[in-house]
Amino acid sequence: MNLPIHHIGYLVKKGQKAQASFLALGYHTVQDWVRDDARGIDISFLEKDSITIELVSPFREDSSVSGLMRRIKNSPYHICYVSESLEKDAAALRAQGYLPITEPAPAPACGGHPVQFFLHPAVGMIELVEGTFPWQGNAIAITRP
Repeated sequence: MNLPIHHIGYLVKKGQKAQASFLALGYHTVQDWVRDDARGIDISFLEKDSITIELVSPFREDSSVSGLMRRIKNSPYHICYVSESLEKDAAALRAQGYLPITEPAPAPACGGHPVQFFLHPAVGMIELVEGTFPWQGNAIAITRP
């Protein structure tokens, strides 16, 4: 497998304050805040030196990251990889010992493209997103194979 990195997911309790702090470090916003009602999170993408980070901030107590927020606080917590075929790459990951912890589901912050999270005992959490994205030199229109 040779999946390109899309972003590093960074969990933050106070999204606006965290965004301002990253901007002060020289990051720029590539996608402003998007609300994901299904997961109970707000997401913004920032970039610096060709590295994209995803700020993930819960807006309700039962969000998909509330348990992580209680345990790890403000911290990076996953790497996301771009997949041309989520089904094919998910099967390859499972063969390498990654366990799916979510089903594929559309992600509003990624143009509605499906994402899926996995855990591996030696690596931790990773995410796959299917499609291409404009701020990484890909096609302007988000496309799926």
